[in-house]
Amino acid sequence: MDEPQPYLTKLTEELKLRKYSRQTEKAYFNIIKNFLASGKTPRDFLLGYADKSHSTLRSVYFALQFFYKNVLRQNFAEELPLGKKSGHLPQVLNKEEIQSLFNATLNLKHHFLLMVLYYTGIRLNEVVNLRWEDFDFERKTIHLKVAKGTKDRVLFLHPQIEDLIRRFGLRKEGLVFQSNLNKKYNLRSVQLVVRQAAQRAEIKKRVTPHTLRHSFATHLLEAGADIRSIQQLLGHKDLKTTQIYTHVANKDIKNLANLI
Repeated sequence: MDEPQPYLTKLTEELKLRKYSRQTEKAYFNIIKNFLASGKTPRDFLLGYADKSHSTLRSVYFALQFFYKNVLRQNFAEELPLGKKSGHLPQVLNKEEIQSLFNATLNLKHHFLLMVLYYTGIRLNEVVNLRWEDFDFERKTIHLKVAKGTKDRVLFLHPQIEDLIRRFGLRKEGLVFQSNLNKKYNLRSVQLVVRQAAQRAEIKKRVTPHTLRHSFATHLLEAGADIRSIQQLLGHKDLKTTQIYTHVANKDIKNLANLI
């Protein structure tokens, strides 16, 4: 293959045109850069990731697929094994742990961040792009415009979030979460806020921003929410993705205890 830079430039352009997230753009760029440098076939390149996690293997596969289809304009007909999905269920916090997470966070901005992550269930890359104009206090909704893919979705504005905003006068303009230098929070900063809050709350589970998303969905399901409503709130394209929470929710499991 010729010099890799033109291919990498074209790859970046195609990803931007299709509105892929900056995180995905960076991941695909690094994967394809390594692929071009390796001189291997797609199958041989994938074999180098055979001992990695299922999600890593999938990422490499889909990056190669995107590259061949949209940059090389070649048919990527080769079916490459992706391995079986892990049987692990999502890590979920109970409501007491969620509250201890809030209570252990005295920094108002960080406290607000944790509440938004839990009471909306939005993704990490969505929370850093959340803007004040997305909030509709009259209709009690949040119109999420920066979402996975290009589809907008409407979330409910939880009373706990609205109350905190009004009590402390948090509402401003532009991005909701900014650093002291008025710059957008980076993903790493949000992850650090969540991890340190969990440490202060002495929660032994591994807690990430996505753990709060998992907890949001599971608690809604346990409270009797319709699975399709939860699908819409989470922005899942496929209902099967949302149905994983039916295996985590303990509403029906607790009822079984009454049978013996």
